Amino acid sequence: MTTAVIKRGATARRPAAKRRPEPKPMVRVPVAAGRLWRHVATGFVVLALVAAAVVAILLHVPERAWLSTAQAASRAGFEVRHVDVHGVANAPRLAVVTAALEGPTNSMLLVDLSAARARLRALPWVADASVARRLPDTLIVDIVERRPVALWQYHHKLAAVDRSGIALTGDHLDRFAKLPLIVGAGANEHVDDLLALLGAQPRLAATVDAATFVGERRWDLRFKSGETLALPEGALAPAALAKFDALDRKTGMLGKGYVWFDLRQPGQMTVRVPAPVKPAGKKASGKPVTI
Repeated sequence: MTTAVIKRGATARRPAAKRRPEPKPMVRVPVAAGRLWRHVATGFVVLALVAAAVVAILLHVPERAWLSTAQAASRAGFEVRHVDVHGVANAPRLAVVTAALEGPTNSMLLVDLSAARARLRALPWVADASVARRLPDTLIVDIVERRPVALWQYHHKLAAVDRSGIALTGDHLDRFAKLPLIVGAGANEHVDDLLALLGAQPRLAATVDAATFVGERRWDLRFKSGETLALPEGALAPAALAKFDALDRKTGMLGKGYVWFDLRQPGQMTVRVPAPVKPAGKKASGKPVTI
C-alpha cells in the first residue's frame, strides 16, 4: 500500500493559466453610416444605369432615337434640296449630283459626307472631291477634275485620257481635237512618259501628229508632214529624239519626202525614201539608207 506524504507548509502548484491574445484594435471608417449607405445606393444606381445603357445599345435604341430625331428635323426643313457644285468643267454635272445624293436618305443630319466623297472620287473625271453641309438644305460639293492630255485609240475606239492613263470619256471628243493622238495597247499607261519625252523637244513636239506604242515597249512618232520616226526603247529614247531634232534643225529633213527614220540602233539612223513607181502588178517598197 502506498502512502502519500504531505509536507506541512508546502502549497500545491497550480497549472499556469494560458495567456489570452490581446484583441486587435478595430479600424473605424471615417464615414458616417448614413453617408456610407448613400454611397452604396449611388453605386447600385450607376451599375443599373450602365446595365440599362448596354441593353439599349444591344437593342439599337440610340440609333432609333437618332433616326427619329433626324426624320423630325427633315420634316422641319433640314433636308437636302440643293447641291451646289464647284470645279466642274468637263464632268457630267448630273452624275456629280447623283453621286452626292446616292445615300439612303436626304435628311441633312443623316447624309454621310465620307461616303458621298468616296462615291464622287469613283467617277472617271474626278481626281478629288470634298462635301460639306450648309444648313438648312444645301450640300456644297467641290470637285478637282482630271485634265485630259491625249486621245487614246485602241481597238478602233477613241477616249480622252489623263496623265495617269485613266480613260475619261469617249463622247464629244471633238472638243479635244487638239490633243495628241496615242495608239496601241498600253499607250494610255505610258502617256506621261511620252509627254515628258516630247516636252524636252518642244519644237519637234509641235510637228508630231500621233504616237504609236509598239509592242508595249517603245514609240513610233508620226509627223504632220507624213514621216514616221522609230525610237529606241526606254532610257535611249530621249537622246535619240534630241539627236533627230538637232539633225532636223541642221538639214531640214522633215517635209522633204522621206518616209521613215529609224533610230533604234545606237549610233546610226536608217532613212527610208519613197520607192520609184513600179510597173503594174509589182509592189513598191521603200529603200533603206544608213547615214
